[in-house]
Order: sequence, then C-alpha cells, then structure tokens
Amino acid sequence: VGVLRGRAAIDDLIEALKSKDDRVLYESLVALQKIRDPAAAPRIAFLLRDFNERVQIAAIETTGLLRNKEALPQLREALARARNQRVRRAALTAIAMIPDPANRDLYSKYFDDRDDGMRAAAAEGFARLKDASELPRLEKAFSQERRANARLSQAFAIVSLGNREVSEFSALQYLINSLNSRSWRGVAQPFLVELAREAEVRRSLYAAVPRGTRDEKMLLAQILARSGDNETIPVLEQLSKDPDLEVSQEGLRALRTLRARL
Repeated sequence: VGVLRGRAAIDDLIEALKSKDDRVLYESLVALQKIRDPAAAPRIAFLLRDFNERVQIAAIETTGLLRNKEALPQLREALARARNQRVRRAALTAIAMIPDPANRDLYSKYFDDRDDGMRAAAAEGFARLKDASELPRLEKAFSQERRANARLSQAFAIVSLGNREVSEFSALQYLINSLNSRSWRGVAQPFLVELAREAEVRRSLYAAVPRGTRDEKMLLAQILARSGDNETIPVLEQLSKDPDLEVSQEGLRALRTLRARL
C-alpha cells in the first residue's frame, strides 16, 4: 500500500496503529511515510512516546517527513528525554525537517556535537531556516569535517543558504561527486532533489550535466525529472541523445517523467 501511494488506505493504516503488535505498528508507519500525506501526521503523534524504540523512531521519522509543525513540542520533548543516541538522532533530524526559527538554539547546541549524526541534523536544520548569516559557520565546518554523513549535510546547507558555485572543492560539486558513491548517493540525491526546486540551483546543475560521469548523468536526470521545469527539457533532451546507451535511456525516462509532471 505504501509503495503504491495508496491514500485510500490511510484510514486503515491509522486503525492498524491501535494494534498491540509492534511489527504491525512499524510497517503501518513505514507505509504512511511512503504515501506522504501530511493530513495523516496529527493522527500518529501519540506514538512519539512509544515504549518500543523501533516504533518510536519510525513515528519520529514519519512526523518529520510529513512536516507536522504542530508536533514540534513533542519532538523537542523526545529529543530531551531520548533513551539513547538513535532516538536522539531521529528526533533532531525530524525537527530539522520542519523549519521554525524557534529551533535555532537547538541547532547551535548540536552543531559541534561529538556524534556526526547530530552534527548532520543540526546542519540540515540551518539549511531549511534559510538564514544566510549562518553561511560562514557552515563553510568553516564543511572545510574541517571528516565524516561524510555530516559533511554532506553541511554541503546541503551551504547550497541552500546561497552558495551555488560549481567548482572542484565547492559544496555543490561535493554533492554531485557523491552520486558516484554507492554508500552516499542515497543521501546526496534527496538533498539535490530538494535543492533543485530552486531555479538557480537547477541552472548550476545544467552546467554540471555534460561533464558528469555516467552515474552523475543518470542520477542528475532523475533529480531534474522530479524538480525541473520547462527550462529543464532541453537538458534532458540532450541527455537522451548521449552516446552511452544507459545514460540516454535514463535521459529519455526522465524526460517523460518531467513532461508528465508539468
């Protein structure tokens, strides 16, 4: 139901959250994450305090993905009372997905945390606050960071706050380079999808496409299909003619997806 984006099943999934079987609770929450209907978010808030850690983390993650701003006080409470680092990371990451200036002090508190997951979440929070005054702090952290998880989030924030430069050591180029890594493309690609909703970022990506590696071209095609507009069509048309068959096929698929979405 989740994979098929079955909105008609949301009421049944919410009803399933009353189950005493933790596996049913968990899978229902995962399905709600995939359906991505924000209207469902208030109906799962009671699970943010669940005693089963796996269920609680799934509820926290779902609340963040569905951008339930009303649940921010409960997410802050989950962060403050977290039983372990996994819950703490999930809570701060969910808070970071819901832009609110009131969270700024939390992001500052964890910006230099020993745990790279907390540093990453804090950087993502700053990214979505869109306050360019934080850019120097993020650029300094990016230049010094040694853990890829946190560094990707810092790069995301730097681009989000206005630095759209594409050069050898730039934050945007780092995100593009990470598309070549099987370990990190799953982190970099969603960041680029979110960033590419802004026209200026898309234009920077257009320039990066022709000189990209096979993986970069294919994944950038997917990104632009999801976040592009009419100006994106010529870029994908060119990719659909790439001499590499896999790239050209991906470019054609992306072109069809984009046209269907516009």
